[in-house]
Amino acid sequence: MTSDRPFHWEYEEQPVERQAFRVTGGRALHGRVRVSGSKNAALKMLAAATLTGERCRFTNVPEIEDVRVMVEVLRDLGATVDHPAPNTYEVAAGDVEWLFVPLEAAAKMRASFILLGPLLARFGRVIMSNPGGDRIGRRPVNLHVDAMRALGADIEYRNGYYFARSPGRLRGTDISFPKVTVMGTENAILAASLAEGRTVIRPAAQEPEVDDLILLLQKMGAEVERTESDTIVVEGQRRLRGAEHNVLPDRIEAGTFVVAAAVTGGEVTLDSAPCEHLGAFLEVMNDIGVPLACGTDSIEVRKGDKGPGEYTPVDVETAPYPGLATDLQPPTSVLLSQAAGTSRLHESIFEDRLDWLEQFRRLGANVELHDDHHASITGPSRLHAAEVEMGDLRAGASLMLAALAAEGTSVIHGAHHVRRGYENIDGKFLDLGAQIERVSEGAG
Repeated sequence: MTSDRPFHWEYEEQPVERQAFRVTGGRALHGRVRVSGSKNAALKMLAAATLTGERCRFTNVPEIEDVRVMVEVLRDLGATVDHPAPNTYEVAAGDVEWLFVPLEAAAKMRASFILLGPLLARFGRVIMSNPGGDRIGRRPVNLHVDAMRALGADIEYRNGYYFARSPGRLRGTDISFPKVTVMGTENAILAASLAEGRTVIRPAAQEPEVDDLILLLQKMGAEVERTESDTIVVEGQRRLRGAEHNVLPDRIEAGTFVVAAAVTGGEVTLDSAPCEHLGAFLEVMNDIGVPLACGTDSIEVRKGDKGPGEYTPVDVETAPYPGLATDLQPPTSVLLSQAAGTSRLHESIFEDRLDWLEQFRRLGANVELHDDHHASITGPSRLHAAEVEMGDLRAGASLMLAALAAEGTSVIHGAHHVRRGYENIDGKFLDLGAQIERVSEGAG
């Protein structure tokens, strides 16, 4: 590692402007909206580009804050990152020389930890800060660290940083996670791609974003295959090449707009929508009474016999894919406030993910929190205007949905949270007929 290079991180040099959304609700949404590329896939692909010195080109990358943070981290590492057109990024990591991911980056975005595997595998050393991100519960990275150690890395934790080294190439091995971990699976895949020998990962996360990462790696010359639904086998290669890849659509954004149409009593067609990746969510929507039609790459939300105030209450439990995504639990909860009866929530992934329901109450929702993982919502609630605060990305988008369905004008503070993961969300709502305005609250 080059120790005499003066450290800087460009992202932190820029002032952060605090913003809020002013939303006037009570309008049914109508029209068409295009779903952007997947946040969770794009970030991992940008990291995967560090596995090779050749240029990688990515299209359909969402223009969001988390992508901007990752790009600045890659540039500070020494990689060249070009942005030749909207939603297109090119990464050339031939001159990476500063193998250090600082606290500032990790505090802004937990996904920065995905750089551990590829940087360690290719360069044999890296220093990573303990990551930050949304405050939705304990999200430890010990599973990532244990996977790297299983591959032969020496990792020491001191003063908030992981100091990782590999005495030569990483060595293929059997990696057995105690529970399903999406980013842990991805970090293991990336590291194993350049390891010596075979690596078997189980139980491997089954999310579509993991399979999209595998597809990219195969284009780069990696030998990676999902041999069973929960098993991934990697035959390590000495080097990988550059590749071009189109990021798959964001299923969480798609689900958010499905709920937006349903909770306002509107009709919306989603283009570039991954119906095949939303099975559990669409099943819940069907049980609630939302009429949907799936096309080849579209989802149409129609008006049916039931509408807001008449939907059917259901019990909802989140689970790793192919179960209902934890990221879709908050939007679904908004819709359940418009069901005629009591619905029960079981959030099985994160113990703090239900905390946002306290803000939802301020908008008129009838919510009862039983413990960190269980709550009930009784409807139909007559939602009304309020001033609320976004606490994390998905809760922030869900508060926007609630405000769109409420009577009057609400103010939602903390707009930076949704900028992390939704491309132009307020603009898309405006195109569907919503009355929404982004307002400045000064530098923060």
